[in-house]
Amino acid sequence: MNPPFFPKTINYSQVIYLSHPIASNIPQWPGDPPVEFQAIANLFTDGYYLRRFSMGEHSATHLNAPNSFYPQGVGIEAYAAESLIVKAVAIDICEMAAQNPDYTLSCADVLAWEAEQGEISAGTVVLLYTGWQHKWSDPDAFINQQHFPGFAPETTRFLLDRRQIGGVGIDTHGVDGGQDLTFATNRQVLEQPRIVLENLTNLDQLPPTGTTLAIAPLQLVQGSGSPATVLAFLP
Repeated sequence: MNPPFFPKTINYSQVIYLSHPIASNIPQWPGDPPVEFQAIANLFTDGYYLRRFSMGEHSATHLNAPNSFYPQGVGIEAYAAESLIVKAVAIDICEMAAQNPDYTLSCADVLAWEAEQGEISAGTVVLLYTGWQHKWSDPDAFINQQHFPGFAPETTRFLLDRRQIGGVGIDTHGVDGGQDLTFATNRQVLEQPRIVLENLTNLDQLPPTGTTLAIAPLQLVQGSGSPATVLAFLP
């Protein structure tokens, strides 16, 4: 996918990681493969150090691909390089999420945000800052028995149809609220090879508007997703 609103120049004052470091003790969706590292070569016996690692395609900070929900959908390696440089806005729902872990972003929330920040432009990735990133060091609290905030399905449809957004991202384990096991937001966004980012961090450092993201997944052939390094260029 080559979005028509790809920013051809990036002017920035700071670059920050939006990806968590990958370790064996990171929070995991129930049933996902463990993150494992094994030493293969040792400096003292082999003259160099080498590990192998294994993990699920949807663990750590990651990008989802359409084939994770659609049999004819493309894999992660089909994303054009240009499609991975995108404009982003950040919407803060920390206060609501702190009161209700199952809170989902409403259309009213979006319109209230736009009343202050301006209408979301086409091709933009909408990032939802819920505060869940601060629970990352406590896997039980982060997964919270699958009670965590996300995008309401009707809000996702509004953003796709009325704002022509380029994708969504969040600091929880899923852009869908934890109780939505139909994965309605994922399915809607990934009807085309758009952006779905999960397990982001440092969203509290982003301004509401003006950020550009550079997203770098592994080029896994027919990958249903991939761990990704996500860089945010702040205005």
